Amino acid sequence: MDALGKSVLRIHRAECVWDSPLDVPAVTADQNHMANFQLTTQSQSALVEATDKSVISSGSMYFSGGPPGTAGTQSVSERLNLGPQNWTNGYLVGVEQIYLAIDQTMTLFSGQFSIILECSVETLSSSAAMALALSQQ
Repeated sequence: MDALGKSVLRIHRAECVWDSPLDVPAVTADQNHMANFQLTTQSQSALVEATDKSVISSGSMYFSGGPPGTAGTQSVSERLNLGPQNWTNGYLVGVEQIYLAIDQTMTLFSGQFSIILECSVETLSSSAAMALALSQQ
């Protein structure tokens, strides 16, 4: 977005796609794996806490193996633990770039992750747009 030009982005919803259901890894008994993601207004070298001012959205996918003696993945759960839709009027972004980070260090998941954002562009006063942009850097 262009804070000097007074344009900002309002993200209303974030929907996540972790490959297709057919691509779920086969987790063996007594194994649990997780893949995490974050969408932020700043580049990060690792995932950050939800309290970080740059976090727009975050979530995870969890794969659980069954008890000993069982084969295959027993359960898969997906959680968008923080999304623009959790806010009354979405999430306002005043910076020019947003960043997507994936942490797969605890998982067998090696597929693709996509995030679909429902957005609108709005105009703020120059001072309000600049204040928003500075607060997200």
